[in-house]
Amino acid sequence: MYPLYKAINQKLNVIHKTAEHIPPHLHQAVEFVYVTKGTLAFGVGQELFPMEEGDFAVAFPNMIHHYQVFAKEPCEVQYILAALSLCGVFADDLQKYYPKAPVIPRQHISEELRNAIAYLTKSVEEDFVAAQAYLQILLAKSFPLFTLAEREGEEKADLVYQAVTYMAAHFQENITLSQMASALGVSKYMLSRVFSGTFHCNFNKYLNETRLDYACALLEYTGQSITDVCMTSGFESQRTFNRVFRQEYHMTPREFRKNRGTAKRCGGYSTNVYNC
Repeated sequence: MYPLYKAINQKLNVIHKTAEHIPPHLHQAVEFVYVTKGTLAFGVGQELFPMEEGDFAVAFPNMIHHYQVFAKEPCEVQYILAALSLCGVFADDLQKYYPKAPVIPRQHISEELRNAIAYLTKSVEEDFVAAQAYLQILLAKSFPLFTLAEREGEEKADLVYQAVTYMAAHFQENITLSQMASALGVSKYMLSRVFSGTFHCNFNKYLNETRLDYACALLEYTGQSITDVCMTSGFESQRTFNRVFRQEYHMTPREFRKNRGTAKRCGGYSTNVYNC
């Protein structure tokens, strides 16, 4: 899920995996999505854009997005996440604008764009300099295919946007659905419907997943003790932390750290993939 703004370590990540539902989130990285098999719904705010095999999409930085899989057949997706610092001359536009339609249908994707996706995937672990070059090609070939609009702050009036950004800012605190609703100026019943209808989970589950995502990043990239990770991530006690962690990852936080984040939580990315 990863609704966090904080950069941990990695600047460029590529992963190919079976697509699954991921609730609304935002981050500072640019996220490229390439469907290699099946169908997927790419959500921006409360709008859904269907994607088929060969389609390509981009989530600009700090843009609320989510994924939904409706088909019974498996969907394979390649995700590429890049820090803004790697985006060169495109960095300013990525922050200033957003694409009205973030999905590029396969029939509009050039051979150069498709090759850049393939070569970037191969080079990201072997030759970081080459991977950066292919990232620039990816941006250069995809940007002209979007109709861009200037960000004017309308998204800040959207309740989904407000909910995600509020959670990102306050997940380390002892917050409740009622407190969050009051802060956002809506009823808790309206906010609860947003969580169930758009996030496909309740408030407590989303809060715990947000805390777990942050805890996993701390476990993998810092030397903080398990107790400190628990408290820093917002859990009320280590007992609760261990219980929730085991439910999601089927292992203890200590085992997770020993395995260096190789576990994957059902419904989200693995933490060693998504910390741009």
